[in-house]
Amino acid sequence: MESGKEIQELNRNLYPAVEPYSTGFLKVSDIHTIYWEQSGNPNGHPVVFLHGGPGGGTSPSNRTFFDPEFYRIILFDQRGAGKSTPHACLEENTTWDLIDDIEKLREHLEISEWQVFGGSWGSTLALAYSQSHPDKVTGLVLRGIFLLRKKEIDWFYEGGAAAIYPDAWEPFRDLIPENERESFVTAYHKRLNSNDLETQCAAARAWTKWEMMTAHLLPNDDNIKRGDDDNFSLGRYDVCCPMMSAWDLHKAFPEADFKVVSDAGHSANEPGIAAELVAANEKLKNLLKN
Repeated sequence: MESGKEIQELNRNLYPAVEPYSTGFLKVSDIHTIYWEQSGNPNGHPVVFLHGGPGGGTSPSNRTFFDPEFYRIILFDQRGAGKSTPHACLEENTTWDLIDDIEKLREHLEISEWQVFGGSWGSTLALAYSQSHPDKVTGLVLRGIFLLRKKEIDWFYEGGAAAIYPDAWEPFRDLIPENERESFVTAYHKRLNSNDLETQCAAARAWTKWEMMTAHLLPNDDNIKRGDDDNFSLGRYDVCCPMMSAWDLHKAFPEADFKVVSDAGHSANEPGIAAELVAANEKLKNLLKN
């Protein structure tokens, strides 16, 4: 382990944007094909980025958490997300299907083992993958811990977080008739799977805006506006994934470093969280070098 002074000296700045040196599509089932890309050092230590959502997809900024001279950076869009096809398809799209896809991608890229990086839903997937394939994981960097427990889902989607964001909650609530409000998850699931496109889009917009309006400690207007894009829609002050989840994981996994960012919310793009994510990658990089 590094000393306190050495940890203080870890780089905490995002790396410059880099372009992929290879991209492709991998058919993972009769229905689904996933988009993947590689950037950084082709001979570097592999790291796979697991995006949030589910369905959030990747973006070029995701590459900037990693030293491109050291890491072989692998991003991919999970089933139904981003550039993967078919878009927003929920058929054959379970946690275990996604875990199988990660393994198929690792084998396709001829990688023996890799570091796994995931936030929010990506942290759920990273934990499940690492438990299923522990011999393939050299290290984990997790953010915005989400453990897919009923109490977490109830908190964010059934009205708990409305105590903090009542103004953001009302449009999410009001899309659903009063006689269906005993379960907002069920009500939205029905609409998101509707055969009527406008019904689907209206539900997707409301769902996405609720998530976007609560993802930052300080409101981010650009992020909130993404909720108006129908195609896209289909820390301590983290309202989406409250700190209780990270704390529970810390108690069950005490050998892992546990960091609380005191001035941030949920998004990986908030300065305090981004700095800690880069520092965590730097720490693992130094361990791998030694």
